[in-house]
Amino acid sequence: MSTQLKDARSGNITSAMRKIANSEGVTPEFIREGVAKGNIVIPYNNSHRDIKPIGIGKGLRTKINANIGTSGDDVDIDKELEKLNVAVKAGADTIMDLSTGGDTDRIRKIIIEKSPLPVGTVPIYQSACENLKKGGRISDISVDDIFNVIERHGKDGVDFITVHCGVTLETLDRMEREGRLLDVVSRGGSLLIKWMRYRKEENPLYTYYDRLLEIAREYDMTLSLGDGFRPGCLADATDRGQVQETILLGELADRARKGDVQVMIEGPGHMPINQIEANILIQKRLCHDAPFYVLGPLVTDIAPGYDHITSAIGGAIAASAGADFLCYVTPSEHLRLPTIEDVKEGVIASRIAAHAADIAKGVNGAIDRDIRMARMRKELNWDEQINLSLDPEKAKRMRSESPPSEDDVCTMCASLCAIKIGQGV
Repeated sequence: MSTQLKDARSGNITSAMRKIANSEGVTPEFIREGVAKGNIVIPYNNSHRDIKPIGIGKGLRTKINANIGTSGDDVDIDKELEKLNVAVKAGADTIMDLSTGGDTDRIRKIIIEKSPLPVGTVPIYQSACENLKKGGRISDISVDDIFNVIERHGKDGVDFITVHCGVTLETLDRMEREGRLLDVVSRGGSLLIKWMRYRKEENPLYTYYDRLLEIAREYDMTLSLGDGFRPGCLADATDRGQVQETILLGELADRARKGDVQVMIEGPGHMPINQIEANILIQKRLCHDAPFYVLGPLVTDIAPGYDHITSAIGGAIAASAGADFLCYVTPSEHLRLPTIEDVKEGVIASRIAAHAADIAKGVNGAIDRDIRMARMRKELNWDEQINLSLDPEKAKRMRSESPPSEDDVCTMCASLCAIKIGQGV
């Protein structure tokens, strides 16, 4: 069975590689070489072809993921499809369906069918939900239950899956011996830890990792090795549990690559600003430059309602230091299932962070749009300024809500517009 990684190592440039090269402004050989080395991944299930392929990794534009999906308290597939459309329009690069309420098989299939972007999932959520619906406990989930769900996701066309393979008894022991303020905040990580504690067994995703690789290779599903011990507050950042998990994930990434399976690494979480760059360097070193997928990181714990901002601050620093993939955070993080407007704000905030980082990293063409914006401001060309903005709808609405007395200025400075005055000198 061919995979993007196997083709790349054989010297073959796939059509997906050519499309990505064209959109990134690099050569197809650059993409092929990056995939072969494992520092670029192409999440592209071999049965999910009606999507735009994207590359995530070294030398490419920083990508944005948007999470959508139902919960046990809020099941409305139409609303989730609206969120999908809003996320796509706002500029997300991938979508993750994290549904845990309703008919999750049906919801996933609909989202895959409707999404023009690569779709990711966290299969352990469905394993747990199905067991609980039958009246069972988390500890009743069998190894086959877990892998059967992963197989279904691959067969349905899921392009990348989060799997918490680094949540092991050893990692758990290290975290518990050091002590944490907020323990484990990863939902997938907490489910597996509960399973391990009740059954006194090792994590099946670690024990049967080769079985996972077989499924991923069959569908060319990219593995996103999940951060089950990511810090959920600043006080827990960069502790032994988090670092031990990263060491394990680096080793598992090597095994995946040897098995022709593409892999990326997930990371924190909540983290003080002064620790972000060090965490990126640690991950890149321990995981041999595998693409790094971070949630935020959020740089303070005290801004519920504004966590898209705390996340964007951390995301800009992380991406400028080498992170490749930002998972958006919405204003409603820690408070509720995000609304449609929350999704839009989360995507835009993450895009600002990613774009700022790409300029700092010198990504090909990243600053071009900013230069065009500066020229349009100099010309007082308001229509083009709006068109060049990350959120043209909002920019247009805000200008129309406060119309100036002179068309070529705005109401901030009115006739004292510095640019207009300068043009007359």
